[in-house]
Amino acid sequence: MNLQMIIGLALKGSIMLTLFGFGLQTTREELLYLVRRPRLLVTSLASMFVAMPVFVLLMTSVVSFIPEVTVALVVLSISPVPPLLPKKITKSGGLSEYGLGLMVTAAAFSVAYIPLATYLIGKYIHRPFAMTPGAVAELIVISVLIPLALGMILRGFKPDLATRIADPLIRVAGIVLVIGVLCILIVAFPKIWALVGNGTIIAFIVFGIVGLIVGHILGGPSRDERVTLALCTACRHPGLALAIATANVPEQPNVLGAILLYLVVNALLTIPYVMWQRKKAKELAVPG
Repeated sequence: MNLQMIIGLALKGSIMLTLFGFGLQTTREELLYLVRRPRLLVTSLASMFVAMPVFVLLMTSVVSFIPEVTVALVVLSISPVPPLLPKKITKSGGLSEYGLGLMVTAAAFSVAYIPLATYLIGKYIHRPFAMTPGAVAELIVISVLIPLALGMILRGFKPDLATRIADPLIRVAGIVLVIGVLCILIVAFPKIWALVGNGTIIAFIVFGIVGLIVGHILGGPSRDERVTLALCTACRHPGLALAIATANVPEQPNVLGAILLYLVVNALLTIPYVMWQRKKAKELAVPG
């Protein structure tokens, strides 16, 4: 086992531990938040599943990018269910139950959506492009649903224990994740640096900003729901994106660097938005 494999396992483990920690804090009612709001469910799915791939196909048809960046934009646009989203939503003052409900709902929809989306995109670009439902389901179930469900089960049997260990687990997972991300960025730095320029960063910034704007608009009148959907739309699942790219364009090894570059750009891009929303939440909390 080489260093890159060890780092990869650490990243996966920290993400699963984070979701397990959120499961320890999640109730069944919170997961059903979105299901009980049909209008919000429709606009949320439209924002995450429709708006982003349509925008990317339009953008890449107008602007010519290097192949790795085009592939990265396409696979990111059809890879919802960002696994660390609940943590970011909590920090931004968004609605955590909406974020968790949306993550689980999006995960279930993705099993059918991603194979269909890859098939349609393949038809559009006139080349074989596919992803089997089994492969999508395996990745989503293992990386998202199982750790979240195990946390909720433990909460059901041992609520006091769940409350006591949830925050420390999430903090430890966060530290491991930061260390793992820094290590993988250092290892993949040559691939990432090779992509800087040629409008790549601008393309990723535009992609992220469009995601924030679309989610913010479609989130409706509630500030908490707007913030949550904005972050849900702009953030994507890197594991799903990489799996789709690996299955369809193995001849483009630098796609990993492009996906990692987008994660960095997205993380930096959402900071001002999160700070803005925190400020607005504080202003609303002050009695006028």
